[in-house]
Amino acid sequence: MKDKPVLSTQDLTMQFGGVVALNNLTMRIDPGEIVALIGPNGAGKTTAFNAITGVYPPTNGFVELEGKIIQQGFPKGKMKRLYAGENAGKYTKSLSLTPDRITKKGVARTFQNIRLFKNLTVFENVLIAHHTNMKAGVFQAAFGMNRKEEEDMRKRSWELLEMVDLSDVGLEKADNLPYGKQRHLEIARALATKPRLLLLDEPAAGMNPQETQEMGDFIRDIRERFSLTILIIEHHMNLVMDISDRIYVLDFGRQIAEGTPAEIQKNPEVIAAYLGVEQ
Repeated sequence: MKDKPVLSTQDLTMQFGGVVALNNLTMRIDPGEIVALIGPNGAGKTTAFNAITGVYPPTNGFVELEGKIIQQGFPKGKMKRLYAGENAGKYTKSLSLTPDRITKKGVARTFQNIRLFKNLTVFENVLIAHHTNMKAGVFQAAFGMNRKEEEDMRKRSWELLEMVDLSDVGLEKADNLPYGKQRHLEIARALATKPRLLLLDEPAAGMNPQETQEMGDFIRDIRERFSLTILIIEHHMNLVMDISDRIYVLDFGRQIAEGTPAEIQKNPEVIAAYLGVEQ
């Protein structure tokens, strides 16, 4: 019997005004997989990430995390009249968890543009992320009643930096790090929230071939060390083909293919979407 998927989406659709940015995305990610979501610019990849992580409530369809719905929507109000996606009328319930609640359920993400606390140290960036799992309330923190928990979080922050080879720059400002290390720090900060599912939005963006190869090694390493399941958006096709177990392909918001790297490389629809002509 197949394990329950870590993440699944069904008919996931995002429409903004009259524009259907994501249309009927249905995918499954099993425990321990590295799955890539690829497609040309404007295909709807980051929109999918935003719908999964609670940045946008879905217009239609749903998202499940380990068998429990965390996002669900259906066209209503003005959108009921404007809706141009598929499966209108199939769903009748709404649920939209906020990004912080989804993070606490075990989902972490990075962004296409690095979003570090640049004036804080590397260590402080990771420490702040650890606070998402803090048990003490505001009252306890205000009166210093959570010192033991704070000490534990500081210890775990240094341990995490050691594991990702950033402990030597732990006291440097994040803004002073080389670009590649800033990317690693952003992922380390996501790891500090103790995710089971990690979403990486173009982690190799702006990197040269050597840095891209190192990023691929890093992603594989953290998958094993932290027992992660990973969903990645990436334009570096060599990296995608090297590290992915399976790949989903979007074009103009529509899912056009799913398969192994070898299958995707030979798929005529994928070739046409990227090159504009079937070869």
